[in-house]
Amino acid sequence: MDELRTRGRVEVGGLSVLFFLHGAALGMWFVPLSTVLDAHGLRAIKPWAFAASALAAFVSPLFFGAMADREASPVKVLRGLALATSGAMALASTAISLGWPAWLVLAVIQLHALCSSPTFSLSSTIAFARLADARKEFGPIRAMATLGWAAGCWLVSAMRADTSPLAGYSGAVMWLVVAAFTFVLPAEQRLEPAGKLSWRERLGLDALTLLKNPDHRVVFLTAALFSIPLAAFYPYAPPHLRELGFQRTAAWMTLGQVTEIITMFSLGALLLKWRLKWIFAWGLTFGVLRFGLSALNSKAWLLSGIVLHGGSYTLVFITAQIYLEQRVEAAWRARAQALMTLMTGGVGNLLGYLGTGWWFSRCSRAGGTQWPDFWAGLAVAAGLVMANFLAAYRGKRRTQGVGEKSGPL
Repeated sequence: MDELRTRGRVEVGGLSVLFFLHGAALGMWFVPLSTVLDAHGLRAIKPWAFAASALAAFVSPLFFGAMADREASPVKVLRGLALATSGAMALASTAISLGWPAWLVLAVIQLHALCSSPTFSLSSTIAFARLADARKEFGPIRAMATLGWAAGCWLVSAMRADTSPLAGYSGAVMWLVVAAFTFVLPAEQRLEPAGKLSWRERLGLDALTLLKNPDHRVVFLTAALFSIPLAAFYPYAPPHLRELGFQRTAAWMTLGQVTEIITMFSLGALLLKWRLKWIFAWGLTFGVLRFGLSALNSKAWLLSGIVLHGGSYTLVFITAQIYLEQRVEAAWRARAQALMTLMTGGVGNLLGYLGTGWWFSRCSRAGGTQWPDFWAGLAVAAGLVMANFLAAYRGKRRTQGVGEKSGPL
């Protein structure tokens, strides 16, 4: 028993370090990207630069998720992608620094997105495979990614690199650290596929059968639709902060990570006490309030909205990941998590980055951006998503289908 407990603590410790490093690598690129592009005369490509990750999410997560389910250990797949992401991020930072043509900068950013897009669902798959009770244990481990994200942002601001390609170079180094750390993690033996795989199975498209379950479908669609207004957070909250007089915007943005961490540590207890429907509902409610407070257009209210972002994100998206782990068979989990990445990072973010980019241009005037109109419109959109979820989700056990686990919801 003592040996099992010790091994469990070692597993949790290793996973916590992996998520911390992974979160730092992601945050050091994604948060300062908006202000880096603005500072180098690339504001026009900003909606497309953020949409690059969404386009990548249509392709690479399902492909690499299927590979991790059937052909290679998720640890080895993550290692290769971390190395590729490091190289692509360094190249993108060089392109921005040297003033390459905007289309070429965007192409390199797209290459980076193709490499990085599947990585977080793979890390989650690695974690779920090693946890005895994901409802209790995954929240604190996932919180380490948020802490790493915040630490990466603080490091960027400490280096005064909020508007510099140095942020990207630092992130590239962090990805090398992630790749090196994967050698510490034991590589799982994958189940051998029965028979020859079809092209549909190799691409991971068989994961779409999970959408036949009504509750699965509502969870996937809610997460995707909620991603649309949330996509405005990182492209437009930092410029709003700068307009209100804040300088180290990457550091101020980490206020959202504070509540995210608190909520993640609380998530295990919430999942044991509350129905999933009401956990989702509270997350969606926080999203509506988050945009509504930002619409008041003052320092205090904008910071309050940023603080609410963390709780909203956790109660919707992390709960959705745990839902899939609890309801989907082990042989399908990497593909299920990858499908969630496609729905949120692909469908939701693509519509979100382009749609909120259009909405931002509609709210921009000669005298400046009409921030109250911009954020209020997003609050309405989030409210519609919440109303649809409350009307559509039932949470009742239905006939067991392909890839589904039996048992209580």
